[in-house]
Amino acid sequence: MSWEVAEAQLAPIATGAALLGTGGGGNPYLGLLRMRELLRRGRRVHVVAGDELADDALVVSAGGMGAPTVSWEKLPQGEEEADAVRALEQHLGRRVDAIAPLEMGGSNSLVALAVGAQLGVPVLDGDGMGRAFPELQMVTYLIYGGSPSPAAVADEKRNRTVLADVADVYALERLARAVTIECGGHTGLAMCPMTGAEARSRCVPGTLTLALRIGTAIEEARRRGADPVEAVLEVAGGRRLFRGKIVDVERRLVGGFARGRTTLEGFGPDLGHAVAVDFQNENLIVRRDGEVLAMVPDLVVLCDVDSGEPLTTEVLRYGFRADVLVLPPSSVLTTPEALRFVGPRAFGYELDYRPAWQEQAG
Repeated sequence: MSWEVAEAQLAPIATGAALLGTGGGGNPYLGLLRMRELLRRGRRVHVVAGDELADDALVVSAGGMGAPTVSWEKLPQGEEEADAVRALEQHLGRRVDAIAPLEMGGSNSLVALAVGAQLGVPVLDGDGMGRAFPELQMVTYLIYGGSPSPAAVADEKRNRTVLADVADVYALERLARAVTIECGGHTGLAMCPMTGAEARSRCVPGTLTLALRIGTAIEEARRRGADPVEAVLEVAGGRRLFRGKIVDVERRLVGGFARGRTTLEGFGPDLGHAVAVDFQNENLIVRRDGEVLAMVPDLVVLCDVDSGEPLTTEVLRYGFRADVLVLPPSSVLTTPEALRFVGPRAFGYELDYRPAWQEQAG
């Protein structure tokens, strides 16, 4: 079922997408501002389910590329992702019929809506990750048979680069990342031209609707004075792993990624324990007292204890009191085929994936 995006929905979508983004996907507030201004200028955009796309429709995935720490400090011009789609349209000699979000992330889900509004085309209710991941070979559109080329990258100065042919998905990641670094660490990206039927079969479905439901649940819990984190778990599933205060954040920009580790010391029921959360743009692994508690592709999320607000990796600071949650990933991400690209070994951890969100206390 299609729905038109209203201004009142932007804040809950941003909050829910930031939570699903597991710490990455860009600054949710910037994405909200971009989309809000488009709506206030009279632009409109509809979200459509996969089965509402014509089988032969031309669908292109769009989103921002770069380290979240860069997008926090280097404000976008606002047309980067739309310009990347326009470059791809020029290369293909055809207008696109719909935009497919690249990922669910704090800004990237709203960026896809902005591109739809700018180009006057609908946006798929689904995405290529069901969360956020740092590298392009981790996109489900590519994991399940999509072509890595052509793709296009555009920056805030209206420079456009089309990658007409690349050897494989890893070459796409290297080359697009290299262009992004030369453009200052953040660009708009358009990739994976596919038919409506292909987009339907390769996406993680329903994620924009899920983001809206999560964000709405957090807002309603705040109004009632209820625990917003419990509201998240009721909607998304999963469980709370740990409650603590951030006592250290190691963060560095390496090869176009924000890499590091967040350390929390427990209080309340977790007093006397500590957890470390490794991240590469997004949260990947949680260890408590050295023992692995949760791992990618499970969704590892840090939320403010009082507000339930998701804490993206670029805003983590000493003293924040956070709940560490683990939420279930889409089944699209847990097949043997997908785990080759998004499981812990794909990030250099000598671990076999074991879902943590299913393990219940007691």
